[in-house]
Amino acid sequence: MVDPIADMLNRLVNAQAVKAETVEVPFSQLKYIIAKVLERKGYVKNVDFKGKRIRKIMEISLKYESGVSRITGVKRISKPGQRIYKAAKELKKVQNGRGIAVISTSKGLMTDQEARREHAGGEVLCEVW
Repeated sequence: MVDPIADMLNRLVNAQAVKAETVEVPFSQLKYIIAKVLERKGYVKNVDFKGKRIRKIMEISLKYESGVSRITGVKRISKPGQRIYKAAKELKKVQNGRGIAVISTSKGLMTDQEARREHAGGEVLCEVW
């Protein structure tokens, strides 16, 4: 069984490795919200979805700064076989504050910084830097 979030993150990294402008990812609500968090934090330019019903796909426009991709690394933390949960106090900075962790909390998906501010812990989905 393939982990859909890890697949999306791998597609982003692989597309940036070949300097692609956009990458297409099969649509799901969770992946869309993760992509929107990445867009809000400046890791990708734009997130759009195309198609209808069963053929829905997301088109993610990648962001480059002077030829260097904005995303330099990703790490999937909580996997389908091993879920990782952290309290708000246990959330550490990613890459000394240069990256973000995407946390699934009871208040919705947010970054580690927002989760600490809201005093909300949850499932640590991934880290992006």
